[in-house]
Amino acid sequence: MTDTLDNRKRWLALMVLCLGVLMIVLDTTIVNVALPSIRTDLGFTETSLVWVVNAYMLTFGGFLLLGGRLGDLYGHRKLFLIGLVLFTVASLACGLANSQVLLVAARAVQGLGGAVVSAVSLSLIMNLFTEPADRAKAMGVYGFVCAGGGSIGVLLGGLLTSSLSWHWIFLVNLPIGVAVYALCVALLPNARGQAHGEKLDVAGAVTVTLSLMLAVYGVVNGNEAGWGSTQTLGLLGAAVVLLASFIAIEARVAHPLMPLGLFRLRSVSVANVVGVLWAAAMFAWFFISALYMQLVLNYTPMQIGLAFLPANIIMAVFSLGLSARLVMRFGIRKPLAVGLWLAAIGLALFARAPVNGSFVVDVLPGMMLLGLGAGMAFNPVLLAAMSEVDPADSGLASGVVNTAFMMGGALGLAVLASAAAARTGSMAAAGAQLPLALTGGYNLAFLVGAVFAALAGLIGALLLRTAPPAQMQNNEEAASPRGAASESAS
Repeated sequence: MTDTLDNRKRWLALMVLCLGVLMIVLDTTIVNVALPSIRTDLGFTETSLVWVVNAYMLTFGGFLLLGGRLGDLYGHRKLFLIGLVLFTVASLACGLANSQVLLVAARAVQGLGGAVVSAVSLSLIMNLFTEPADRAKAMGVYGFVCAGGGSIGVLLGGLLTSSLSWHWIFLVNLPIGVAVYALCVALLPNARGQAHGEKLDVAGAVTVTLSLMLAVYGVVNGNEAGWGSTQTLGLLGAAVVLLASFIAIEARVAHPLMPLGLFRLRSVSVANVVGVLWAAAMFAWFFISALYMQLVLNYTPMQIGLAFLPANIIMAVFSLGLSARLVMRFGIRKPLAVGLWLAAIGLALFARAPVNGSFVVDVLPGMMLLGLGAGMAFNPVLLAAMSEVDPADSGLASGVVNTAFMMGGALGLAVLASAAAARTGSMAAAGAQLPLALTGGYNLAFLVGAVFAALAGLIGALLLRTAPPAQMQNNEEAASPRGAASESAS
């Protein structure tokens, strides 16, 4: 009976953790729908409005690694709760904001809280579920939240903005944040960090955080400032110099923020490369398809959210059951590769979408393949990234894979948006009507995204090493308690 209750408590804790993560994931997209209303209400210019998004991305991307390491040092539950409080309080400030400065500042704090929550949540889940079958199921739930939350955000953002006001896209976080905090205190063990007693690598923390923030700033402003401008090249150059300094520091200090030996683990290195390419492809799907439906097909925000619903349903079916079964039967590599290749085909279908496209012929097939691919691939990518990691570095590894997804998404979106804008501009200059020119640009972006997804699948298929499925349970049972806590389902 005790074991049954403990097992129920673990799964309830997973639901609570995923609800907290969903709040973070939603916030990256729910704001996009409300931007026109925010601009009108607070008097933003077209240029200054981007900071409502960029301020969040800047702190979110910059603090992922530091947040993960702080969790290893001081306890994952403690850091999760701190991040949750920061995010919830900042959401209140955003919802009550009556000036541009207050909203942008609160968004920056939201990004900081979101980075901490995202960085340690994966570690908490990995430590709650140590058996391969349970871990695969748990990671499937987490993967669905991460992969499907963005498109849910579009639907929710449209609903709240149209029926109430833009303030409610932030205020809706308050009851969720309070409930998640109370349930986490009741359900999660208050354990010390696995790296408790080690010193924080301050020099490494400062250099890598500044490097990531400068890189994100350079990328998100690249289209506006120009990719060959002094500002963009200077920012990206400074980010590279700081990253090199960080690596040099990590090679010397006794307790590094990021042990470089982590990347000698093939699964970690390959999973993070795949994660960068996969995130770029996901951004091609989500953002570019939303633009195509809004600006070419003239869909309303609510219709766009409903258009993503089939993909969300398919992802839910796979992430909440089928994905775990596939991992247990075939290991990590095959579902990862097949899922990414299905997503590539879905993006390729979008790359031929016409100006006068219909939902059933030109939108639905691509959506279904992308939902199928995301449902199959996301869980294996996360499992591969954490599979060989020592528990003392689990928060760090979680921060690294989240950073890979975030940077891949930001870089991918910048590349795809630039390609689409260039193609649209050249077609418009040649005399094409705006809808046709926009469609041409989006088609090119989809094609590049398909290449990213196909390449990610190829890298995973060729380089990812996985144990035969039949050996998973035996390996887990043979592991020590310490090793069992870091073993994956592959």
